[in-house]
Amino acid sequence: RQQDLRQRGVCAGRGPAGQNAAQKPANGSGSTQQHTNPARSPAVGVRVPRGSALGGPNTKDVKQMLLDWCRAKTEPYEGVNIQNFSSSWADGLAFCALVHRFFPEGFDYCTLDPYDRRANFEKAFKTARLGDCAPLLDVDDLLRMREPDWKCVYTYIQEFYRCLVEKGLVKTKKKTP
Repeated sequence: RQQDLRQRGVCAGRGPAGQNAAQKPANGSGSTQQHTNPARSPAVGVRVPRGSALGGPNTKDVKQMLLDWCRAKTEPYEGVNIQNFSSSWADGLAFCALVHRFFPEGFDYCTLDPYDRRANFEKAFKTARLGDCAPLLDVDDLLRMREPDWKCVYTYIQEFYRCLVEKGLVKTKKKTP
């Protein structure tokens, strides 16, 4: 892991030892469920993605997909371990890592201080505006809370993702008719 960080140039050797070594939950386990009751399932033995009898994503699935996307994009960044849309974003480093991934010219991630929440939020949101992402979150509001409201963070990340898609920085799977 350290070699990967060095290769990517994301703060190799900086920060407290083992800070980013936390175990990440396995993705994919339990993503489908087996229907065995013929009266309640579309067909006996047919595997259908959890969340919808028709196989379409529901809000919970979309939320989990977005959380997984955030984890994947911020994985090489020190001090970032995204587990949820609240406490994982409290020090501003997760916002900074996600924004830096797409706009590395905006600031030097390695100079960030996890204890300077204001500066981290300000850098992330100012830089996100390079992608025409609306400033949906207010830094002062975030500072008043120990942990941000998950719905606010989730909404901001959805908008950031949408802006990246519009700019062609994130590819999405096209739906086939």
